[in-house]
Amino acid sequence: MKLLKSAVVASALALSLGSFSATADVCLGMACMYNRMTPLEGIDATVGQVTEALKAISDNAGADVVITNIKEALKLSKEINANDKLDRNRNRANGYLKQARTAVKGGDFIKATEQLNEAKNRFSDLKSMIDLTQADRVSQQTNLLNRILDTPDTAAGARK
Repeated sequence: MKLLKSAVVASALALSLGSFSATADVCLGMACMYNRMTPLEGIDATVGQVTEALKAISDNAGADVVITNIKEALKLSKEINANDKLDRNRNRANGYLKQARTAVKGGDFIKATEQLNEAKNRFSDLKSMIDLTQADRVSQQTNLLNRILDTPDTAAGARK
């Protein structure tokens, strides 16, 4: 009986592992939660949502609507991921969104408007951080990467 029980458990385990490996839509880690859009699209979507929150404040739509817009902007900002510098500045811009949400919860819509305008400016400034300058390319690319991508760049990976 003990042998039969362990055989059933082993076969059930083997079948369950086999069924997961056969599916094509298996998500591993955080990769399936985000990265549904490019960083530029993420920035534009986040700025659009912040604009909606500002419009809701100007239309006196109520605190719940504004908070919902701010939460949606925070969710959309997670799509913005291109490099470490961009990620640090995205987190700083998120801080202004969080301060605006706190101000709205406290009923201070003037301070929330200021924080949302600052967040909108910060998110718009992220667009300039996406493109790598030539100096960044030299420090980050290697000759192997250039061979893989078939891009001739004699300065990349050059030792001085």
